[in-house]
Amino acid sequence: MSRKRNFYAGPSTMPLEVLETLQQEFVDFQGNGLSLIEASHRGEPFESFYFETLEKVRSIMEIPKEYEVFFLGGGATLQFAMIPLNFLPKRGVADYINSGTWSLKAAKDAQKVGNINYYYDGSSSNFAFLPEVDSVTPSAQSEYLYLCSNETTGGLQWQDFPDTKDVPLIADISSDLMSRPIPIERFSLLFAGVQKNIGPSGATLVILKKEMLERQQRELPGYLDYKVHVKNEGLYNTPPVFNIWAVRRVLDWIEKHGGTKGMAQRAEKKSSLLYHAIEASGGFYHCHVNADYRSKMNIVFRLPSEELEKKFLTEAKEANMVGLKGHRSVGGMRASLYNSLPIEDVEELVSLMKEFQRVNG
Repeated sequence: MSRKRNFYAGPSTMPLEVLETLQQEFVDFQGNGLSLIEASHRGEPFESFYFETLEKVRSIMEIPKEYEVFFLGGGATLQFAMIPLNFLPKRGVADYINSGTWSLKAAKDAQKVGNINYYYDGSSSNFAFLPEVDSVTPSAQSEYLYLCSNETTGGLQWQDFPDTKDVPLIADISSDLMSRPIPIERFSLLFAGVQKNIGPSGATLVILKKEMLERQQRELPGYLDYKVHVKNEGLYNTPPVFNIWAVRRVLDWIEKHGGTKGMAQRAEKKSSLLYHAIEASGGFYHCHVNADYRSKMNIVFRLPSEELEKKFLTEAKEANMVGLKGHRSVGGMRASLYNSLPIEDVEELVSLMKEFQRVNG
């Protein structure tokens, strides 16, 4: 089998050795006589495996004890509603930083629950910039400040995070989860769909500071209530078993490759290769995002014309590369360089770009 060079934004590439391990374990999980997806989530072998996985997350991300860690279903999108339902009172207001597609979707869902203030709106610059970290001060009486650490669609990433003092900081870290060390203590809630960097789609990782539960003011249906999930250690209902299983195997792979520091080194090396190729092209390839805010996970770029972009995608497909078409809302190209993507795949992409420019430039 010839493996594709996979640049999809999600679901995305996974380590081949992890896929092979899952294949080997699938029918008979560790000699238990059944697959893990057949085992009850209320007993062995799942329970031990589940809590070991949570501890592995804590270890890799260096999560302090005052935070709860668990998995939910519903994708990261469910969190767009859960956050304001739990933490935005009817008479309150929350700050949202609009840095692109995913932060805007979260803000629009929050508006259906309560009042929000667009602390920063990057639409006027076509999302080429982010606010300077040191300048971010939440507005008076803000219940929380919300941001998206890495905008998958627009290729925009926070390189550092604001210190919001007594105002809770909440972040969607779906597309750069475990790609670098994160100062957990600055945040009151972090969440991420796992399908970018640490597993297949279907599970969402939630990291919640315990004191945030004291801010909850609504009576909510069970699944929408963070208190319910904390009380049940993430096992209020049947969890996404297969996804958690796959995540655990990817965590083992991340740990073996240096943890978040190792992933950050990989991200820097891969993204530098591609950005250098873009900058060295003399304008044939162009990335509109300001250099200070460019993502190391999702690199967006355009060619001189849509006709050339279509031709480039055709040649990329012929070269065994998939997932390079930009998001439908912005067009152009997008190369997602998640943790598991081999550096050799980026080198091949850069070679294709150079040859394509030579012939078509």
